[in-house]
Amino acid sequence: MEGYIVWIIVAVIVVLIVISMAVKIVTEYERGVIFRLGRLVGARGPGLFVIIPFIDRMVKVDLRVVTMDVPSQEVITRDNVTVRVNAVVYFRVVDPESSVVKVLDHIRATSQISQTTLRNVLGQSELDELLTKREKLNQMLQKIIDEHTDPWGVKVSTVEIKEVELAEEMKRSMAAQAEAERERRAKIIHAEGELQASEKLAQAAAIIGREPSAIQLRFLSTLTEIASEKNSTIIFPIPMEFLRAFGQKADEKK
Repeated sequence: MEGYIVWIIVAVIVVLIVISMAVKIVTEYERGVIFRLGRLVGARGPGLFVIIPFIDRMVKVDLRVVTMDVPSQEVITRDNVTVRVNAVVYFRVVDPESSVVKVLDHIRATSQISQTTLRNVLGQSELDELLTKREKLNQMLQKIIDEHTDPWGVKVSTVEIKEVELAEEMKRSMAAQAEAERERRAKIIHAEGELQASEKLAQAAAIIGREPSAIQLRFLSTLTEIASEKNSTIIFPIPMEFLRAFGQKADEKK
């Protein structure tokens, strides 16, 4: 009797083990890729489903977005400047079957292709483009990496260049160049101001030359500005027009 009880217990344990091996649960963000005797059956999930123990094998694939840091890469730009650049790549699996069947490790493969593409693309760009046109380079990197990972069932959504490290000598050279550029702009703005002022003065002189009485009004305006200080001795010149007027009256009396 005791032997039967032992066999029943063993049978129950075996049944429980088989059930645990047959019943699989896959969460919402995962898919289970099923292989039957080594042949691909397909992807299942999410939820609960049953496989054949010892015949079927399941590989879970995470469908969430993966944030991967690309290690710093030493790059020589097209204008022969050595920089160190790192980036971040956002990608996710869109085809679970291809990510298992066509590549051994899709995360490591994406990391490697990201590093090589980063070096190749930035090596064909100049330093100014790397510093000022980063958005354009990000889009180019995303497109190239996505084309390489598409057969693996991986979709690269975003690539962002995080940091560009320059040598200290290059930083000093760029600072000197920026300072010289600011000085150049300041001189140009000053020269343009002088040119505009001279044009306005020439126009004012032409108007005063056509209207002699305008110079008297200008004298009076200057006198008003000086008198507002109340702390100066004013020597006001007599306009030549006054003397000409007296001369004309004397000639008329003769």
